[in-house]
Amino acid sequence: MKARGGRLALAGALGVASLALAAVPAYAKGEVDITAPHAAHIGKTFTVTAHGDDDAVRYLRICLQQRSGGHAWRQVACGAVVASGTEARAAAHVKDAGRGPVDFRAVLYGLTGPRDHHPVRHRASDPVTVHVR
Repeated sequence: MKARGGRLALAGALGVASLALAAVPAYAKGEVDITAPHAAHIGKTFTVTAHGDDDAVRYLRICLQQRSGGHAWRQVACGAVVASGTEARAAAHVKDAGRGPVDFRAVLYGLTGPRDHHPVRHRASDPVTVHVR
């Protein structure tokens, strides 16, 4: 009789645990990465690249943004629209005429279709700084 009660308690505990796990929402997987040189010479061209993906949206587009001197972010390049499951990529060839730090970030947008004119921002990378000398 004691063993039977223990089995019932174990079965009940396993049932409650499986219900709790089923109630936890699934999280979308995705990432955004950006690559830029640490330093660049004034007037010389350097390349900034980004790539990313997110399985929560049907179509993706990644864009590179730049700012310097505390100004607002401005878009410098965008990659092509790709279907989810394909990595979105973008590259910008930048030639900065001023000295000082320049920040770049990558922003991943989700779209409902390949020609969607209202993309929704899903992820952004941490800014990277290029020191122009």
